[in-house]
Amino acid sequence: MSSEVMAQHEAAATGDAPTVVSVIVPCRNEAGHIDAFLDSALAQRLPAGLALQIVVADGASDDGTRARLDQRATQDPRLVVIDNPARITSAALNRAIERADGELIVRMDVHTVYAEDYVAACAAALQRTGAACVGGAWRPVGVAGRQRAIARAFESRFGSGGAASRQIDLEGEVDTVYLGAWRRAELLRQGGFDEALVRNQDDELALRIVRSGGCVWQSAAIRSWYTPRGSFTALFRQFWQYGYWKVAVIRKHRLPAAPRHLVPFGFVAALALLALGGFVWAPVWGALSGLGVVYMTAALGSAALIAQPWREPGQWLGIGAATACMHFGYGLGFARGLWDFMVVRRAPGSAATRLTR
Repeated sequence: MSSEVMAQHEAAATGDAPTVVSVIVPCRNEAGHIDAFLDSALAQRLPAGLALQIVVADGASDDGTRARLDQRATQDPRLVVIDNPARITSAALNRAIERADGELIVRMDVHTVYAEDYVAACAAALQRTGAACVGGAWRPVGVAGRQRAIARAFESRFGSGGAASRQIDLEGEVDTVYLGAWRRAELLRQGGFDEALVRNQDDELALRIVRSGGCVWQSAAIRSWYTPRGSFTALFRQFWQYGYWKVAVIRKHRLPAAPRHLVPFGFVAALALLALGGFVWAPVWGALSGLGVVYMTAALGSAALIAQPWREPGQWLGIGAATACMHFGYGLGFARGLWDFMVVRRAPGSAATRLTR
């Protein structure tokens, strides 16, 4: 019997019921990853006085994931599996919160590897800081080839725009965190996640918390490692959706985006305007070329700080390409979001709502 289970039995014997920490997990078609994730999540080491529950909201998986989840749930009562008919992350999180028994709620993602004390560190940070939301840094780890290049582009200040969530040693107040952990009462007070958002639901909830006077705190002790997309096409689609749904968040809260959110759109818009101007006045083509050269120099120069081109030529070019996918994907998605949400005011199309893994 594990020390955690023994501690729970001792608490029950003395009448001191442990505080339940509920891990909420959105999931759909993860047959190749679900067992490794569950092994990691169920192996979390909690101190005496805390008990673990894992609530997985399955979005109508059709690849065998649901059958495996149900089987694992019969083997371990800490695992609860529920349905997510809407099949989007924000709805999955809300259904999981509704089912969760815990006073503390910790979000996990299937494509992330967690330190054994991840949940304990989240609970400790909530207690220590008094913050409404806590979380760790976004640490991307790629296995090889393009995935590794994409992971390294995520770490670049040029690629990420200097987002605080990429600074692994940061301890302090931030505007958002990777994944997140909350007191259940705070989530209920905020009304949960906005189910109108397919992407950026975490950032939008953090914004609501900050605007209502709460604190979002990043702790270096909360450690996890994210597995990024394995192709440039998938990466582009991911960031296209991030840019698209950022417009929805801005419209909802009537707030300007942070400068780093506007830069990719401004760059893409400048390229488009210069291209159109070139048809009217030929010298403008020179300005367009010049801007393109400046960007390529910056992207490859940033990549060279991570992977020396004479030692890792493939990685150097891959990091530069991944950076461009992130920036152009976000900028073009933001432009389409402006068109759909602000100009023609129509419902998002399939490109904005379909899963991109």
